[in-house]
Amino acid sequence: MPEQLQRIQQHFIDSADLKYQAAQALSRPIAAAVQAILACVTSGGKVLACGNGASAAEAQQFAAFCVAGFERERPELAAVALTCDSTLLTAAASGNAAAQQFARQVRALGQAGDVLLVLSVTGNDANLLAAAEAAQERGMGVLLLTGCSGGRLAAMLRETDVLINVPHDRAARVREVHALVLHCLCDGVDTQLLGEQETLP
Repeated sequence: MPEQLQRIQQHFIDSADLKYQAAQALSRPIAAAVQAILACVTSGGKVLACGNGASAAEAQQFAAFCVAGFERERPELAAVALTCDSTLLTAAASGNAAAQQFARQVRALGQAGDVLLVLSVTGNDANLLAAAEAAQERGMGVLLLTGCSGGRLAAMLRETDVLINVPHDRAARVREVHALVLHCLCDGVDTQLLGEQETLP
């Protein structure tokens, strides 16, 4: 039992250490991402969000925060998680069609001035690469949350896109920081739209 408790406590310590290290490295790209989202939604655009596995759930949560609100009441912001339509996703469940499952939605729903938010631990998912490429072709901005080296997704970004790369190789740690980054994005947008507020209890 003491060994189990020590292992549990080590998870908290490792997560806190990484967040502390990432605070300096990621604050500027997070601020840039806030401005990109703000420019998009205040000019009538929308944010499309996607990811695979656990990152798909984070994409859905971000879209929900945009539409339903984060920590305070505000007008709805246009955001869609591309991970929600099981019929559409499973219609292309094999081969090259599967790699295009998000790109098809980007081409169908995305417009110039919209933003694509991509979450990927490795940055090498074929369907996310295709989605980012489709977004760039449509004149959309790309915001990439990744870990490890950023992979092939980081390599394809343009100067106008934003890379938020968590400096760690362990998927669980990367996703923990991604969750915090998404909260920072939501708080940053709300602060720009509504002004500062006192810290919630």
